[in-house]
Amino acid sequence: MKAKLMVTGVMVSLLLAVGGCSPAVGASPDDDADVEVTVDEFMETNHIVKAVEVPEGGVLTVILGSNPSTGFSWTEDAEIVDPALLQQTGSEFVAPAGQGLVGASGNQTWTFEALEKGTTTISMEYGRPWEGGEKGVWTFEIAATVK
Repeated sequence: MKAKLMVTGVMVSLLLAVGGCSPAVGASPDDDADVEVTVDEFMETNHIVKAVEVPEGGVLTVILGSNPSTGFSWTEDAEIVDPALLQQTGSEFVAPAGQGLVGASGNQTWTFEALEKGTTTISMEYGRPWEGGEKGVWTFEIAATVK
C-alpha cells in the first residue's frame, strides 16, 4: 500500500511539474522559430548557411556558439538584407551555466521580429573586432522566410 501511494505521489508531482512548463495563455509555439549552431559545428566548417520559416508576427531566435574569452566575438548587429521583413530586437551573450567554467564557450543570441511576409537574408560574422584583428573567421547566413 505504501509503495502504491508513493508511486501515485510521484506521478502527481510529475504532472504538476509538466503542467508548470506549458506556454502562457495566448502564446503559441507556432509563433516562434529557433536556429542554433554550436561551436563544434563551426569547428567543422567555418561558414554555415541555414534556412528557416517564421510566421508573420512571430519571433526568430538565432543562437550561435561563442567564446569571447579568446578575443573573438560575433557582430552584435546582424546584417539584414531587407529590414522591412525582419527587425532585430535583441542581442546578448549568454555565458555557460555553472561555476569554474572560465574560458568555456557560451552562446550569442539574437532575436528578430517577423514584420511582414517575404524572404530575406541575415548574416553574422565572428572575428576579432579591433583594427588588424582577424575578420570573418566564422560566418553564419540564414535565409529567413516570413509566412
